[in-house]
Amino acid sequence: MNFEKYKPNLNHEVKKLFTNVFTDSEGQTEGELIGNLAFELQETTEPKDIFGFVAKDGDVLIGCIFFTRLGFENRINAFILSPVAVATQYQKQGIAQKLIKFGINDLKNKNVKLLFTYGDPKFYSKVGFKYISESIAKAPLILTYPEGWLAQSLISKNIEPISGNSTCVSALNNQQYW
Repeated sequence: MNFEKYKPNLNHEVKKLFTNVFTDSEGQTEGELIGNLAFELQETTEPKDIFGFVAKDGDVLIGCIFFTRLGFENRINAFILSPVAVATQYQKQGIAQKLIKFGINDLKNKNVKLLFTYGDPKFYSKVGFKYISESIAKAPLILTYPEGWLAQSLISKNIEPISGNSTCVSALNNQQYW
């Protein structure tokens, strides 16, 4: 098992991974939705606004995560983790957690200050994310699952409130993901 930075030549393989993983867990419609999101992130996001990381078993892609820029009016260097996928047959082995930690360590070295995600608090708390209210940091779109709005600071223990609105990359700027 090895972890490495995402390379653009993997875009179709990554789309297939996300499609298969989410089809297995959530059904075909969700699989296609998240597979297309992963592909659109790769194809439409400026390189300075996206970081991807993969897990491989030999030459086989078994996991992938993306962090994309989350913009705030105060211009703090922040990214959002979304989406995350580990091949169904490799799940429940801690691979996603290790891959996320690998990505977080890389982002620390790039002077990223804050990370956000939107998902299962029970899972993401294992890699340092904590619930935050929108009084601390406003999400780019309306949250349908407010308890899933999570963040972590890479520079301190606490997250200071961030005034104003936030923006996400165009691929994530769709209410169906929020």
